[in-house]
Amino acid sequence: MYFGFDKISVSFGKKQILDNVSMEFEKGAFTTIIGPNGCGKSTLLKTVARTVVPQTGTAVFMDRPVSDYAPKELAKKIAYLPQIHTSPSDINIRTLVSYGRYPYKRFGQGLSEEDNQIIDRTLELTGLKSMEERLLDKLSGGEKQRAWIAMTICQQPEILMLDEPITYLDIGYQVEVMELVRNLVDTLGMTIIMVLHDMNFTSRYSDKIYVLKDRHASIYGDPERIISRGVMKDVFRIDSQLIHDEKNDCPYIIPEKLHGDDDDAKTLSINNN
Repeated sequence: MYFGFDKISVSFGKKQILDNVSMEFEKGAFTTIIGPNGCGKSTLLKTVARTVVPQTGTAVFMDRPVSDYAPKELAKKIAYLPQIHTSPSDINIRTLVSYGRYPYKRFGQGLSEEDNQIIDRTLELTGLKSMEERLLDKLSGGEKQRAWIAMTICQQPEILMLDEPITYLDIGYQVEVMELVRNLVDTLGMTIIMVLHDMNFTSRYSDKIYVLKDRHASIYGDPERIISRGVMKDVFRIDSQLIHDEKNDCPYIIPEKLHGDDDDAKTLSINNN
């Protein structure tokens, strides 16, 4: 297996979050994990970051459990950006991005010329070069998210895992971040694994989609298979319209109402008439 999860089970006290979850990810593909709130999407990614220890199973990279890798060795291959991240407000963008070179440094060693060249290329790639001296607390939400993603890119990983990277951003910054991440696949051949709640962004940008439901990996496939009225009803309990986005050549979901036996189910869509 190149990368994936092998029979992962996680419980917090008496509550089981994941039950025997197995997933395998294609190298160089953009794969999104979707599912209802609380189904274990973020917990699954945290087993790779080792902030959550599964009761059974393991994450696997290159046919080896990730636990077999030393932290710095693993950080050169897999980068993980959690949904919530904090940093000192008095550092600038370049300093934050430079932290991505940590796995390559020896104790007490400063940045080399090669490190600085990699930092420069990363800033250019993410559109941050012209603002590298700006302090983090002076950035917009979208700019700050780009800076954090740039830090992970600076690790030069093969795999980038992102946990809900567009949460709390307005629609413009959401598109900006999603375009940046898609570009990492198309230009660098990076493998992207993302947790996302927006079904239409998932449909537009993903190569493959996994669905987590009831603590299990229930469905896997391309957007044409997963972004469907049946899956939306089964997984998210909504009735919806499905149309085809001609420009982006992908399905587009319009939520209508919560699905149920009661005709008075709560309407989800907004009527602008």
